[in-house]
Amino acid sequence: MSQMLMFPDPRPLVERLGAEFFRGAPPRPGVYLMRDAAETVLYVGKAKNLRQRLSSYRVANPDRLRRRHLRLLRAVVRIDFEECRDEAAALAREAELLLALKPRFNRAGIWVGPPRYLAWRETESGLDLAVLDACEPGWRVRGPMGAGAWPLRAALARLLWCALQPERGLAGVPAGWFRGWREPTAHIPKRTGSNEGFQEVEKRLSRLFEGGAEEFETWIRRRTASGDRSFEVALRDADLELVLESSS
Repeated sequence: MSQMLMFPDPRPLVERLGAEFFRGAPPRPGVYLMRDAAETVLYVGKAKNLRQRLSSYRVANPDRLRRRHLRLLRAVVRIDFEECRDEAAALAREAELLLALKPRFNRAGIWVGPPRYLAWRETESGLDLAVLDACEPGWRVRGPMGAGAWPLRAALARLLWCALQPERGLAGVPAGWFRGWREPTAHIPKRTGSNEGFQEVEKRLSRLFEGGAEEFETWIRRRTASGDRSFEVALRDADLELVLESSS
């Protein structure tokens, strides 16, 4: 009888920083800076809950993480963090640090041009996804992220459309939701006769940007193209790649 050998997932940051570092991070809004051995800042991030966000970096499973993410975790030897009074203050501080430091592991272009925010909200008829110039009441937001908000919004809109409108699929995506799309707001309607809760989708998006990328990816893959629809699968995977990279 053969026995499968089980190997634990690599935990390079736990080995370097210690488990106490992650347990000691405050459960409060703030920003964090990841540095290499030369003290160079490699990545700047914002968190609604620093302890939860930093804990998401403990495991570096090569089968689940993107290569860029793995390279970052292997290079980091120190993480500094700053508490902020609320999430809005953390967003503002993150923007300042990105402009000043331009870390190489943050997505290229997020510090270029005026600030842009990816925003989403539930409506009576479905879900709105928008790119905003500033945080506005009634919207949940990610950012600021500069021009990178536009391709991220487009990728998320296509993924969520196919997940929430499976019978219509990619062929039913509204015209213009592809290259160069700059309309301010995209609307994903509820399915006819469906009471599917869009509040849950709002929560999934929030968790995506607070360390729940794997959960979001699993949900999208379960609900979208499979089988022999190779074009839809390829586009879905490219959109997922962009969204998951942007969420880290």
